[in-house]
Amino acid sequence: MRASNLSIEDVQLNGFHRLLSIRSGGGWIMDGYVLSIIGVASVQFSAALHLNGFWEGMVAASALIGIFFGGFFGGWLTDKIGRKKLYLVTPLLFILCSLAQYWVQSGEQLFAFRFLVGIGVGIEYPVAGSLLTEFLPKKSRGPLLAALTILWFAGAALAYIVGNVILVHGGADAWRIVLASSSVIGACLFVLRLGTPESPRWLLSKGRTVEAEQIIKRVYGPSFGLEHLPEQKAERKTSLSCLIRSGYGQRMLFVSVFWTCSVIPVFAVYSFAPRVLEALHLNGDWEAWGSVAITLLFVVGCAIATKVINAVGRRNLVIHSFLWSALALLALGYCSDGNAVLILVLFGAYAVFIGGAQVLQLVYPNEIFPTDVRAFAVGMGASLSRVGAAIGTWLVPMSLHTIGIGNTMYVAAVVSLVGLLTSIALAPETRSLSLQEAASLHH
Repeated sequence: MRASNLSIEDVQLNGFHRLLSIRSGGGWIMDGYVLSIIGVASVQFSAALHLNGFWEGMVAASALIGIFFGGFFGGWLTDKIGRKKLYLVTPLLFILCSLAQYWVQSGEQLFAFRFLVGIGVGIEYPVAGSLLTEFLPKKSRGPLLAALTILWFAGAALAYIVGNVILVHGGADAWRIVLASSSVIGACLFVLRLGTPESPRWLLSKGRTVEAEQIIKRVYGPSFGLEHLPEQKAERKTSLSCLIRSGYGQRMLFVSVFWTCSVIPVFAVYSFAPRVLEALHLNGDWEAWGSVAITLLFVVGCAIATKVINAVGRRNLVIHSFLWSALALLALGYCSDGNAVLILVLFGAYAVFIGGAQVLQLVYPNEIFPTDVRAFAVGMGASLSRVGAAIGTWLVPMSLHTIGIGNTMYVAAVVSLVGLLTSIALAPETRSLSLQEAASLHH
């Protein structure tokens, strides 16, 4: 391909882009797997390790706590030392901590290793997302980043399938094999990522122009060079205060609020679907198959959003996603004593409509911040949103018990409405823009 005046963001998707998408997508499969596998083995390891209620809760929450710290630290570190090094660190962390769970003898040990797994997940969000974003052509950037959310659900589904097969055939200590099984995916991911180059955008932000040019020629062809890379060269210090002072505080507020408001109801519904459906008077087969259907419809919603993200634009997608999902939750609160079919239809509608906000969790923060603070901003968003997810998950059982299912759905609707109002006020449109244009405060 002749370069002429063509920007590298205008080139066609090539084999390198596809391989990098698989390399990064494997991280989301890994994340979905390691975060979901704990639920498969929870009954068995709680009994085997003689865990009380406190330690059961701590082990369940350990990965979320780890994500909080991993997102903050990993985002900062990714912007400091580069994407490439940490791209290989997270699979190694998954391998070591997954294998270590096979030999745990106490709740404290299991908590420690699950906490470290969570740190790995927290690092994965900024490092894999930033690296992929900084190489992709602008036409493919939105759909491919959005598709990573679907792969998370694929990893979660794989965890339930593999975990249950092991429990059936693995004997008394099968739960140990279940928890260690994620090391296999970690090993595959490590091998797959070997040979991944550093981001030329990051190298340029650090003044390493010769290395950046070499990678551009390697990926895009010998006729391409730095002159085909639209990029800001100024380097900022990566801290929250510096981010705010440089004018990006409003965007950080938007990312944190919209991401949090999109995950609180989802984590609550996804984690407690059987209990919520039971509270809505769905029992037996309705409850069992309803939970499966809702999980599948989350995936359907993400798939639809991925398909239309370029056609409708980021801003329209996030606004309509929050609007219609909030209305579905309000209807669930109002119809909490309704018939089973109506309740499942409304739950299904929520699962589909929230797909837009779900996929934009990876698109917006990677697009609207410049290279030198991109990973830090993504890590911040991941960390803060998981605080909301943890609070929402912990509060659902108490909420069902104290204020009832109808009012619980109303609270979830209010959370979605906060996301809607924040998006109307602050959501930018980045469709068809180069990364430099999307990250500019003046477009």
